[in-house]
Amino acid sequence: MLKLGYKIAPEQFPPSEMLQQVITAEKTGFESIDASDHFHPWSESGQACFIWSWLGAAAVSTQSIELGTGLTCPILRYNPAVIAQAAATVSSLAGGRTYLAVGTGEALNEYPVTLEWPEYDERQIRMIEAIGLIRELWTGQKVSFDGCYYRTKSAKLYTLPKNNIPIYISSLVPESAYVAGYYGDGLLTVGGESDTQKYEQILSEFEKGARDSGKSPENLPKAVELFVDYGADPEASLENFMKYWAGALIPALFVNKIYTPEMSAQNGKVVGPDTIRKNACFSENPEDHIKFVKKYIDLGFTHIYLHSAASDQIAFLETYGKNILPALKEMG
Repeated sequence: MLKLGYKIAPEQFPPSEMLQQVITAEKTGFESIDASDHFHPWSESGQACFIWSWLGAAAVSTQSIELGTGLTCPILRYNPAVIAQAAATVSSLAGGRTYLAVGTGEALNEYPVTLEWPEYDERQIRMIEAIGLIRELWTGQKVSFDGCYYRTKSAKLYTLPKNNIPIYISSLVPESAYVAGYYGDGLLTVGGESDTQKYEQILSEFEKGARDSGKSPENLPKAVELFVDYGADPEASLENFMKYWAGALIPALFVNKIYTPEMSAQNGKVVGPDTIRKNACFSENPEDHIKFVKKYIDLGFTHIYLHSAASDQIAFLETYGKNILPALKEMG
């Protein structure tokens, strides 16, 4: 069941470059991609394309690689009915190679265009309600929905998905993992912390939620994103992590009203190179990468999304695909 994926980076690269990256990822053996759905990047130096347009282009430019969001927030700047339509369209274009990962979002993407940033508990309730509406619309029936936050009247999708799109729910802490298991079809989290107990707790809560909702947790995807770099210039990739991604390593970003790239970058100034190294695998030795990823496979994760900040993503994909992916695939 092991699936090896590539975390593509719309926060760092323009969409045209990303299109070449996903084509290369497919050719080099990656089986899935995970694409952020951001309005703002983490840094003023970054990028932030409309990911649903790009996913449509990726769908018609590839043949086998799975496509999905990692993640989208379906509750504030979007009406969940729009997300249902967007995901269904990508599934139609991709012939069913689609999943949808959702979460409660960041103020960085939601507040600038809505001036709304409710407390976490309300955002979680909104997300649960949004998931229910999305699933109803995917049936192709006319949906009159009367929720606490969203309403529709005889709404119907006329272009339906080609697959039964699984919905992964993001969980960064054990406290939210039960909800992911109860309401979701899969889990998405971020790795890198040295203490594996946190991930054991996340997986345990996820599995408990799945069982309580009548699902078999052993059959559900459990995805984790991992920072890696494998190439000729790891120090340059480290600088890119500092430049484009440091803000994402501070938990406050996901809780507080940090809503501009400048605020995110300021928040990330406390992140130093040693912190990034502790959260990632920067090595030119394939065995180091195999050991790093194996730790998460042994914990019980079934979907691994590998993310490099290297400037030359094509070179990263080709060398990682040649020297590391084959050994990882043997573990699955």
